[in-house]
Amino acid sequence: MITAYLGLGSNVGDRESQLQQAIDILNHFSGIDVIKCSPIYETAPVGYIDQPNFLNLCLEIVTTLSVEDLLEHCLDTEKQLHRVRNERWGPRTLDVDILLYGDSIIEKDNLIVPHPRMNERAFVLIPLNDIAPNIVEPRSQKMISALVPIDNSVVRYEN
Repeated sequence: MITAYLGLGSNVGDRESQLQQAIDILNHFSGIDVIKCSPIYETAPVGYIDQPNFLNLCLEIVTTLSVEDLLEHCLDTEKQLHRVRNERWGPRTLDVDILLYGDSIIEKDNLIVPHPRMNERAFVLIPLNDIAPNIVEPRSQKMISALVPIDNSVVRYEN
């Protein structure tokens, strides 16, 4: 069993419902058990900014899957919720990223873990800190709690 952390985001359609559906889909795959879910945060888009705000959360899972199989299930979950990849950092019904996979450092053509921009993104680090403050990020060797920036643009979502 490997403990992994996923980042989920949505900014098109019923964002909150799509995040909940994604959690349900992931939890029903054989080999994935969702252990913890962070609160939801609302954030402005990064990169391509002419789009709606995102809702973001992080999940702690335990899995018996290889990182490649976990990636396939993440992509399948996005597909089930009608993710369309038109432009980099563009609007999306759902985004599922593998943030951490145990303490592994993985560099493949289609997957880099820890997520390569994780430490630059408050919308990832703030919800991740809610569920895993004492986990060590393998590249920096710092605990998540030490990486969290003060960022007032990441606001806890109240529905």
